[in-house]
Amino acid sequence: NYRVVVINSGVRRSLASSAYNTRRAECREAVEHFSGYDDSVRALRDVSAGLFDEYRDGLSPMSRKRCRHVVSENRRVLDAGAALKAGRLNAFGDILKASHRSLRDDFEVSCPELDMLVQLANGTDGVLGSRMTGAGFGGCTVSVVHQDSVGLLVENLARYQTGFKLNPDVFVLEGNLEAGPVPKPASV
Repeated sequence: NYRVVVINSGVRRSLASSAYNTRRAECREAVEHFSGYDDSVRALRDVSAGLFDEYRDGLSPMSRKRCRHVVSENRRVLDAGAALKAGRLNAFGDILKASHRSLRDDFEVSCPELDMLVQLANGTDGVLGSRMTGAGFGGCTVSVVHQDSVGLLVENLARYQTGFKLNPDVFVLEGNLEAGPVPKPASV
């Protein structure tokens, strides 16, 4: 009874090379820091929650935030898989919400448009959870929505159109197949 809904914000990803390079440098700093305590650390994916908790204070504040995102996101991926396997869709929705907060606050790759789309989705009855997806700085959101609430979510996008003067594209997925775009809400 639930659908995956992808909403294209209409904001072109402008992965400014400086922002991308800054994040790479911050992540590299964290890898170098943690590899000094555990030589098996070659990338942030190798940093366990325990290692992070024990040695995070030696990182710069920004590298600490970037690493916290990666470590917690890796845990969320495992938890999301377990929640889906067990049919716990509400828990899966909560994981999506936590993931967006981490992408917004710790990795800082969201933007006001994506944040508003996530907020509108999460505030719509029948939406279990929503997050930005992809590289950030624009692009899309992904939400888990009860099939009876898809229309309500689309109607709520009028606030986005008014606030940002953008017309988002909405795609409703069924199973592994795309059902196709749904009509855009009337411009306000």
